[in-house]
Amino acid sequence: MSRIKIFADSTSDLNPNWIKTHDIGIIPLYVVFGEESLKDGVEITPEQLYERVSKDGRLPKTAAPSPADFIKAFQPYIEQGDDILYISLSSELSSTYQNALLASSEFPEGRISVVDSLNLSSGIGLLVMKAVHAAQKGQSLKEITHLVEAVKPNVRTEFVIDTLEYLHKGGRCSGMQNLIGSLLKIRPVIRVTDGKMSPAYKVRGKREKALDQMLQNTLSEKQRIDTDLIIVVHTMAEEDALELQKSLQDQTGGRVELTTAGCVICSHCGPKTIGIIYNTVL
Repeated sequence: MSRIKIFADSTSDLNPNWIKTHDIGIIPLYVVFGEESLKDGVEITPEQLYERVSKDGRLPKTAAPSPADFIKAFQPYIEQGDDILYISLSSELSSTYQNALLASSEFPEGRISVVDSLNLSSGIGLLVMKAVHAAQKGQSLKEITHLVEAVKPNVRTEFVIDTLEYLHKGGRCSGMQNLIGSLLKIRPVIRVTDGKMSPAYKVRGKREKALDQMLQNTLSEKQRIDTDLIIVVHTMAEEDALELQKSLQDQTGGRVELTTAGCVICSHCGPKTIGIIYNTVL
């Protein structure tokens, strides 16, 4: 049976230790400042992104890898006899999925499986880890693809955004909304629904109140949470992330792991964003 090589893109926000330990292929998206195009996580870090935004006052754009990028990444593994599973950023948010499909059509049929995660950040990462463990058990490409497709509707992804500034700069809220939100300390909570980022609700007041609300939302599904892996993802909010990790471990008894968001997520949500990602089971 062929070896299965698992690929994701840089928006999967996987812990670097997982990438190294499980030999996961990562295809970077691009962060674009004017005429300068930089590979997410390779040529620019979140810290560098925030520094540039603070200095210039403008957000970068983000761009999908090209079909040629995917072909270049896939080809060596196909040539050595591996099959490939690639789990992409939601097709509702990017052309990444479509470009990967175009690339896969250049290779022999059945050798590459491309799955649309209909998610982002560690919502993709959770699916990737499911695929990795299935591959380690010797499951075939078709079996792993079916597993990921079955799991993905049950992935829950929710973020607390600390500031409306990045949403405003990115054109996702008006100047007046930004001003009022800042004055009233309104913190939006974003969920991924049907592959799209959508506002779930807003919490007024201290940051801790919003984080506790997100934690309680998660714990309300305690009996249905797949405790094999729960992920807390953050950008420059390690202290809060560690507290959430401990609370989730204490109250679910599950494996709760921390990871940090890459440049693509950072450019849309801003610093001190924090999220909880998990999968539900019947």
